[in-house]
Amino acid sequence: MANKATQAILLQDVDNLGRKGDVINVSNGYLRNFLAPRQLAEQATNARVEEVRRLEERRRQHEAHSDDQARELANILNRTVLTIKARAGVDDRLYGSVTSSDIADAIWKARRIRIDRRKVHLEEAIKSLGSFKVGLTVYGDVRAVLKVMVVPGDASEEGGVDAFEGEPETLDDDELVY
Repeated sequence: MANKATQAILLQDVDNLGRKGDVINVSNGYLRNFLAPRQLAEQATNARVEEVRRLEERRRQHEAHSDDQARELANILNRTVLTIKARAGVDDRLYGSVTSSDIADAIWKARRIRIDRRKVHLEEAIKSLGSFKVGLTVYGDVRAVLKVMVVPGDASEEGGVDAFEGEPETLDDDELVY
């Protein structure tokens, strides 16, 4: 018996399916038994698809669309120092880690600049308190360097973000690989 396909809206990025907000075709059973129970997707309705498209359009307005605009955003990001609060234990080791997704979300919260998590260049997640230089691809070949400071915070402050202006960051060629 053939399993009918249905449309679903992804609520999170799912490997080999798509990114958050994408409308995809999947089998009814896959949506009902795997995606929906794990809060990865929901069944698409006309109203919900339209709402997702409006949100995506608004998101695109906050992304760079030209080299000139990208250079402006890179200039802002080069001067930005992000402070991310995280819980830490012995030897300043974090209980979790700060990932490229966390940094992309922090940039959005602090500066209202949308950077795709895949354009945040971390060799591995940040797992300790301290100051880190993080490379970003803003648009095309326009790159920026962001200073990220991971500072201690208690459970209620975890994920808190502050940003302030600093000196523009630069990277030596051997410090970061794009």
